[in-house]
Amino acid sequence: MHKEKDGDVHTDIQNGIATIVFHHPASNSLPGVLLNKLADAIEHAGSDKKVRVIVLKSEGEKAFCAGASFDELMSISNMEEGEKFFSGFARVINNMRKAPVFVICRVQGKTVGGGVGLAAAADYCFAMDTASIKLSELSVGIGPFVVGPAVERKLGLSAMSQLSINATAWQSAQWAQQKGLYNDVFSNMEELDAAVDALSRKLAESNPEAMAKLKQVFWLGTESWDALLAERAATSGELVLSDFTREAISAFRQGAR
Repeated sequence: MHKEKDGDVHTDIQNGIATIVFHHPASNSLPGVLLNKLADAIEHAGSDKKVRVIVLKSEGEKAFCAGASFDELMSISNMEEGEKFFSGFARVINNMRKAPVFVICRVQGKTVGGGVGLAAAADYCFAMDTASIKLSELSVGIGPFVVGPAVERKLGLSAMSQLSINATAWQSAQWAQQKGLYNDVFSNMEELDAAVDALSRKLAESNPEAMAKLKQVFWLGTESWDALLAERAATSGELVLSDFTREAISAFRQGAR
């Protein structure tokens, strides 16, 4: 994949499998431009009649996703810009939800904030045993408002609350599997990739109409999420402008937190 300084998203479609890979040099963090590229890629793959399943992954063997780009968070100067940025996460989650095909997520390493939201919005998630998770938003003065509904849906209110409140604590991949975020956890990359490949091939050969109807069943009750996540994006966009949040993000970037 061609690596741009601002990151990139690449889609490869073969044998009914759309593999979407995102990359950013800062531990696969997600600035606004990259978020919208990812949302577009998921939407396009979902609308492609040749696609039977989507595989979502990030590049490299370390972090799956570092969440929101701190550089971009610090550059936000008004509520409109803030809402627009967080709406990128809302678009990605809603496009994963509304895609008429199953989305398999491959989590090869640690994932934070919005990255946990991506894993939670997937229909099936494979992970390495080193793929710890953290919802760090409260520690920098915001809160996991946009990703919260997806995380709560997958892990339950209790586990989502634990992650949100104890925002500086990492939870292990085994914990994430016990709570239902990860379906399978592996000790090496070869086994991880083999499992992703095996399930995606099986789904590519399955009845697309049956899978589409199953997905509707699995996501029943989330029909309001277009409006809900837009409201949550506005909330986050307001909070990111506070003096507390700006000081917290600055301290975090400097390694003080």
